[in-house]
Amino acid sequence: MAHLAFPDGFLWGTATAAHQVEGGNVNNDWWAFEHAPGTVCVEPSGDACDSWNRWPEDLDIVAGLGLGAYRFSIEWSRIEPAEGEWSRAAIEHYRRMCAGCHERGLVPIVTFHHFTTPRWLAERGGWEASDAPERFARLCARVVDGLGDLVGWACTFNEPNIVSSMGYRFGVFPPAVRDGARRDAVSGALCRAHRLGVEALRAGPGDFPVGLTLSMTDFQAADGGEERLERVRRTSEDVFLEATAGDDFVGVQTYSRDRIGPDGSLGPEPGVPVTQMGYEVWPAALEATVRRAWARTGGTPVLVTENGIGTADDEQRRAFVSEAIAGVHRCLGDGIDVRGYLHWSLLDNFEWVLGYGPRFGLVEVDRTTFGRRPKPSAGWFGALARANALEVV
Repeated sequence: MAHLAFPDGFLWGTATAAHQVEGGNVNNDWWAFEHAPGTVCVEPSGDACDSWNRWPEDLDIVAGLGLGAYRFSIEWSRIEPAEGEWSRAAIEHYRRMCAGCHERGLVPIVTFHHFTTPRWLAERGGWEASDAPERFARLCARVVDGLGDLVGWACTFNEPNIVSSMGYRFGVFPPAVRDGARRDAVSGALCRAHRLGVEALRAGPGDFPVGLTLSMTDFQAADGGEERLERVRRTSEDVFLEATAGDDFVGVQTYSRDRIGPDGSLGPEPGVPVTQMGYEVWPAALEATVRRAWARTGGTPVLVTENGIGTADDEQRRAFVSEAIAGVHRCLGDGIDVRGYLHWSLLDNFEWVLGYGPRFGLVEVDRTTFGRRPKPSAGWFGALARANALEVV
């Protein structure tokens, strides 16, 4: 048995996203997409986990496990339901959440955009609208004015590369476009929105680290796939990593690897198990992407803002997370500045086009009563956090 100790102050936590857990977010583009005929969504989000009402219970669980941080997102369409109309009640709701974190000894890590966009902006072209970056910066300014003094860390965007690629290249997120040129234009708009958002957040009350989170993949070249890999990585990761220049941290979110051949992705390798999401069980991917984010940004501190596995086998979850965290420890041993690890997710929740099938949560949610039941992996992860150390065989 090896005892892998982590630095004092290393942040252990878990994460959720507004649309995936709150329920009833009827005024954003995702709700419209879920209910539109012919989309690939297997089911609508509906009441989700009812966390709009049950957030105190969720925070109690996080704190009770012994974790130190909770990452959650605000819902833009609740805060600005119509262009230029601001809901003070919605901002106050998220202020109470931040205060609730502090009352329980949790660091609130607030994400300002997690995939969803208000319908009023989507109807004007979404991220293709010429003023979309400015509208996002205005949101950041309004929200930070209302709760910035309570924010622990701020993430402008969750995985902007997924917003552009899945929405504008592969057509499986709204607005369901398949056009590489439009994807590239949206990526540029999201990078600009991030920079404007950083400025707005830093200008408001409070003093907290600001960055973005990026979906990163351990891309591996098969024979003849080296050139294709570089093109894929350029559009999916590098343009966004370059946009983090001057940020306080970069959030790394990693789940698997992708083998790239001359014609693109080769899919799962025969013999390698796959998750409920259909990609390989490959926990070593996290170490690889943390190292790449650190190197590619020239030493920007890293926060692992998401990592986990979609599985019904809770022992497999524990084994996966344990191996991934051991990789983070190796990064720290090599001098890479990793500030913390946030498990995705706290709850079994709405996994976008796949609905409620994939189970990423440390906590099971009864789909009828919304009752929460922590899984054995939750107790294990909490004990790891309290000890600030991982025991590995």
